[in-house]
Amino acid sequence: MATRNTLHVEVVTAERELYNGEADIVDAPGSEGQLGILPEHAPLLALLGPGPLQIKLRGEENIFFVSGGFLEVSHDRVTVLADTAENAAEIDQARAEEARRRAQEHLEQTRSNSERAELQAALLRAINRLKVVELARRSGRVR
Repeated sequence: MATRNTLHVEVVTAERELYNGEADIVDAPGSEGQLGILPEHAPLLALLGPGPLQIKLRGEENIFFVSGGFLEVSHDRVTVLADTAENAAEIDQARAEEARRRAQEHLEQTRSNSERAELQAALLRAINRLKVVELARRSGRVR
């Protein structure tokens, strides 16, 4: 239950719930730029892009990668309905780096516009997964 100074946050995908708890601030990757959500934020419905989702409470930080989805703010409650999401600790950095490399190589060789769009999206996901790992490492959450 959110207090006057916190938000209640839920992060869910079709497969699972990743977070259900309180936060002082939620920093999310909106499709048009970063969103910072504090207690008493105005109601909001936003489209998410791929990137880091950071949930902070009393100096502790939970960092997730979201591939896209929706964020809703209503009455000091933040609901993130993510297409896919991973906790930073779940991300295999070597695998993400390999996905980035593969997407970049294929992107340089493709001629098809539709394939180019798919590869650019895959490259963006891989880059943002690596960004989440680096954010978590800097915050001391992942080694």
